[in-house]
Amino acid sequence: MNGRTAALQRGRSLLLPLLAVLLLAGGCARSPDDGGSSDAGSPGGAAGISRAENDLVVRVDRGDGSAPESWTLTCAGTAEGTHPDAAAACAHLQDMADPFAPIPADVACTEQYGGPQTAHIAGVWGGEPVDLEVTRVDGCRISQWDGLIALLPPA
Repeated sequence: MNGRTAALQRGRSLLLPLLAVLLLAGGCARSPDDGGSSDAGSPGGAAGISRAENDLVVRVDRGDGSAPESWTLTCAGTAEGTHPDAAAACAHLQDMADPFAPIPADVACTEQYGGPQTAHIAGVWGGEPVDLEVTRVDGCRISQWDGLIALLPPA
């Protein structure tokens, strides 16, 4: 047996057990349609909104040497979480068309500095993943921060 044939044999011998594990794991998963659970009918979900559809973690570094702050925010019928004003943050975000849209790469931003503050927003909003870094290093990013003012602290 040459080296290439031996490598193919080893690959096949690893592939079959992996496929078996994936098939078994897939068979164990259940969707809400076939009797699995769903958050929409649980006490946390309201009007068919799952907690997973509007669930965020916000980490803010004020840039002044103090320890970064972290908050959670869940907007599912009622506002919940450790955010200082969860109700206002949820109402503000729900009024925005696309609150976590990235700044387009081809936009020209004014060269101004709004401060050392940074924030990282992660989670899910409207059922879509969110992973956004927000800063105040130019005019576009200052506007982005200010647009999320109910979620982020004032600079």
